[in-house]
Amino acid sequence: MEEKRIMHYRSSHIILLVGEGDFSFSLSLARAFGSATKMVATSLDSRESLVLQYGSASSNLRELEVLGCTILHNVDVETMSQHHYLKNCSFDRIIFNFPHAGFTWRESDVFQILSNRRVVSGFLKSAKSMISFIGQIHVSHKTSYPYSKWDIKGLAENEGLFFIGEVDFQQSYYPGYANKRGSGLQCDQSFPIGMSSTFKFSSSAL
Repeated sequence: MEEKRIMHYRSSHIILLVGEGDFSFSLSLARAFGSATKMVATSLDSRESLVLQYGSASSNLRELEVLGCTILHNVDVETMSQHHYLKNCSFDRIIFNFPHAGFTWRESDVFQILSNRRVVSGFLKSAKSMISFIGQIHVSHKTSYPYSKWDIKGLAENEGLFFIGEVDFQQSYYPGYANKRGSGLQCDQSFPIGMSSTFKFSSSAL
């Protein structure tokens, strides 16, 4: 079968997507590949909550399932390596787009920044044990202040990961992808992505 690709991802990759909102990013990859049999897509919320929060979640999930995607709910990125389904799996790409701990303080508040950093650190620590020998961990994130204060590269270095590169992230690269606030009364609304990058890490030096 001919290999297909979209940006950094190939149909031959075994891919784990975490922290999905309405699952539109997973679906963008699945549509590009024409199949999702090598993809596992997860959310922190239950399926029932997702359907209530996001207008497109139900149809996105159904299409993903038709394409063969494994979908898991109630998956915490900080403990996912111990999840009963995931703990024995190995992935070529683990993707976390625009991680966030939820809105407790203003984005520039030091406590909000620390809370967000803890989530990302927990994710990186968990993901490190789940990537294959050729595997990469991708975190897409805003690069302007105050998001730059999260220091994604520094957090990865603290977890013993190696920085591979940083590439520009544009929503248009992924047809059908609709980023979501994911919290509060406006959870189904998009937020301005602005200047954003995909940061790539591996568990060994290349």
